[in-house]
Amino acid sequence: MTRTLYSEAGVGWLALVWGPLFALLGALAELATGGPVHTVAWIMIAIGLCALTLPWVYARRRFLSLEVTTHGLRQGREQLEAARIAAVTDVGTPVGARVLGGGWTVPRKYDELPVKLDDGTVVLAWARDVEALRDALSELAEANGNQD
Repeated sequence: MTRTLYSEAGVGWLALVWGPLFALLGALAELATGGPVHTVAWIMIAIGLCALTLPWVYARRRFLSLEVTTHGLRQGREQLEAARIAAVTDVGTPVGARVLGGGWTVPRKYDELPVKLDDGTVVLAWARDVEALRDALSELAEANGNQD
């Protein structure tokens, strides 16, 4: 049975509501100023803003999400088995360490966490709450008997 130890979604689906909310505020502003309310235009704006936000939300949920389960770490598009994680505490970051998730660098607004693998290489995991990620990966490494 798979148990989730830690997860981050990247962004919530609630972001799709922003566009229609802005359109509603625009329609209410027209109504409050006493002018004609362009209902069809505001509905089209709401649909358009929602359509523009949908790919952004989908991409962030696909590429910036992470999940630590009892089977391993999923970071963006990349999977790392639990047995491969050797240590997450007192691990230095060597120059040129590979970033998990398929990117060239750690995403903006995310903190990095060096993770030592079973073959001695060090990779960079990342999360908004890096302490919670460290705790989850430490628990995972200890459960597999890999913690140094």
